[in-house]
Amino acid sequence: MKLSEYLSYDGLGLAQLIARKEVTSSELLQLALQRASQVNPTLNAITIPMHEYAQNRSQQELSGAFAGVPFLVKDLFQEFAGVPSTFGCSFFKNINFHAEQYSEIVKRWENAGVVTLGRTNTPEFGIKGITEPEAWGSCKNPWNIKHNSGGSSGGSASAVAAGIVPVAGAGDGGGSIRIPASYCGLFGLKPSRGRTPWGPSMSEAMHGAAVQHVLSRTVRDSAAMLDAAQGPENASLFKIEKPVMPYLDILDKPLKPLKIAFSTVSPIGTKVSADAIAAIQHTARLLESLGHTVVEDQPKMDGMQLAKDFITTWFSHFSFTMREIIQKHGAKPSDFELDSQALAAFGAKTSALDYIHNLENWGKYTAQMNAFFQNYDLYLTPSTATTAPENGQIQTPGWQKTILKGLLRLDKAHLLAQGKMVDQIVTENLKWVPFTQLANITGLPAMSVPLYWNKANMPLGSQFIAPFAREDVLLQLASQLERVQPWFYRYKEIKL
Repeated sequence: MKLSEYLSYDGLGLAQLIARKEVTSSELLQLALQRASQVNPTLNAITIPMHEYAQNRSQQELSGAFAGVPFLVKDLFQEFAGVPSTFGCSFFKNINFHAEQYSEIVKRWENAGVVTLGRTNTPEFGIKGITEPEAWGSCKNPWNIKHNSGGSSGGSASAVAAGIVPVAGAGDGGGSIRIPASYCGLFGLKPSRGRTPWGPSMSEAMHGAAVQHVLSRTVRDSAAMLDAAQGPENASLFKIEKPVMPYLDILDKPLKPLKIAFSTVSPIGTKVSADAIAAIQHTARLLESLGHTVVEDQPKMDGMQLAKDFITTWFSHFSFTMREIIQKHGAKPSDFELDSQALAAFGAKTSALDYIHNLENWGKYTAQMNAFFQNYDLYLTPSTATTAPENGQIQTPGWQKTILKGLLRLDKAHLLAQGKMVDQIVTENLKWVPFTQLANITGLPAMSVPLYWNKANMPLGSQFIAPFAREDVLLQLASQLERVQPWFYRYKEIKL
């Protein structure tokens, strides 16, 4: 098989070739490594190679839907026992930290037969919507390397879009699957709360707001991977209802006409680009041509308060994470990036009463979305407010860094998160990506579908949110959209 042929298949397609003995797993691995050697020095998508592991595994008799298919995992909570893990953090990179056990999600992917050849770039502890960690550097966007691949699953997105692998592990705590999917022109599904496992070290992450899955070039790869990974485990807090049939099988079932609400208005009042508006207008027309009803409407909720509650949870949980690392591994606050130190300082000052009030609000948002879905089947928005930002474009200004350093030395950084400054912090953190946190807070499934490229040939995804546990509807619709407006051919336009 030639590299050009390798690039023309999705994961299930490659698995079928292996099953028919038209190609071997070892041959596919060599092609994946060849592609990686071509493009990764430019993209910086893979940060921790696992070549020896992959070579050995490719020689084994593998079974599962993706038996023998090259794969990558994110360097964040997708651990292999005995393999380096850095979480995008220089401290763990410098101490050469190795995971002690396998993540359950990794076990399930392994049971599906994948051949994992490396771990992918991610921002420090996944706390940003771009991938530019000090530990590893910026991860470039294959559509234009001056731009970033997004975060926090940016390395996986860059690698899949560039064709190193057809599908890769990802995670989503505030949009970290859907944001890089939007920026890199991929399909990205965030499953419902509890759909995929977090064990054995955690029962859930951020009260279930964070979920693990994959980024892929095709809908069917995502569906098949969800079949492989879905379902509770010993650490799960609850058992989510099972799908009525395998997700892969449901893609071919007839889809009834849907009533879909859409909005292009930022829930936090920030600017939405002309590209994002054009993307949703295009998607709305496409949906109508397929017989769906599309209505401009949005849930009745306080978007800024939801964003504040998300920030409260996000900062508080990271503060806890930093304290745990300091206590267990002997790190110092200065071992973390300045922005991480500031986030942890803000989160550490959240009172128990404020945090409980924040969690009480989560229930209100869920009730509001449930009421909204009494009138609509799905909710459509832009996945991101703009196409991918340039590398270095989203940075804390130098003058702010100077102030932060001084306040951190005095243990006063939390003072920046008082009064009107709270709104500014929310706006600055989320103005690029104001649409994705709603699905995380409410635990609802959501997806980014690549249906729009602007005049500069940069993609921007359309986000659909569904009622709880209705990944089946999302995948059916995505499959329908993929058939009438295919996007796979576009990856040939990537020149690296």
